[in-house]
Amino acid sequence: MSGFNCPDRRKSSIFNRPAAHIAIIIGIVAAITAGHSKAATPFPDAATARFSVAVSGQGPDVILIPGLASSGAVWDDTVAHLESHYRLHVLNLAGFAGEPAGANAEGDILAPSVEAIDGYIKASHLQKPVVVGHSLGGLMALMLAKAHPEDAGKLIIVDALPYVGVIFSPTATVDMVKPQAAALRDGIIAAPADAFKAQQAAGTARLVTAPVNQAKLLDWSMTSDRRVLAQSFYEDMTIDLLPDLAGIATPTTLIYPVAPGEDATATEATYKSSYASKPNMTFYGIDNSRHFIMLDQPAAFQSTLESVLK
Repeated sequence: MSGFNCPDRRKSSIFNRPAAHIAIIIGIVAAITAGHSKAATPFPDAATARFSVAVSGQGPDVILIPGLASSGAVWDDTVAHLESHYRLHVLNLAGFAGEPAGANAEGDILAPSVEAIDGYIKASHLQKPVVVGHSLGGLMALMLAKAHPEDAGKLIIVDALPYVGVIFSPTATVDMVKPQAAALRDGIIAAPADAFKAQQAAGTARLVTAPVNQAKLLDWSMTSDRRVLAQSFYEDMTIDLLPDLAGIATPTTLIYPVAPGEDATATEATYKSSYASKPNMTFYGIDNSRHFIMLDQPAAFQSTLESVLK
């Protein structure tokens, strides 16, 4: 993104991972819809929507939250694979990937959206759904489990950290990160459209492998509301759940990418160190994938997800 002054990647092993750098570029969304139609329905309504939801399939309930600037369509292949055995609630955060900004047009975004997910779960009478979150969506899943431990039966987090500030430094604090996060947020908003598009296009190869999928990410980013994207990015950078992990008892699985050429053992150790204080954790790495594992390695991702859901 134009005007970004990213820290030296050599200062942290996580910066040597294209997947981890993603948390600074693309994060999460929430979108939900009721019934068995895949048409997305704003929740709670169009004027005050925090997300829309598309529901399909039958069986145990699974909520799927995409990442920053991402469309719920990121889960399309996953939904097609699972909907014969699960009822899938695919979220799309208001303001991301062409979704109207709704209530996200002003103020904070992540915490109110998490509260809206809690409201959706309770209003829909979902019984301990599994909550799957990618990137920013993974952070939101953790926030939900912290604020409403009764909601989710299990969390499945796809390449997300409890505090993304560690990409700056293992000892980073929110106070240390805030000034740069604010500058990056303001830079996103102020960037001219052509400069913003060029920066986004340049970054897609770090997030996903195939050119067709890189084009999807670029389109989602360019059709996102710039204020919503920037504010969500800022909140992602300044929410630290590391001190809360020990108290989040919800069983949790992390699915993480191992990019081509990476040391799988070192990558695993990096993720495990961030979640060291979290009880009931399991880890699954998927080789030859970048941040968008579900797009890079759909068969391996679907197989892993299905085994964790059982």
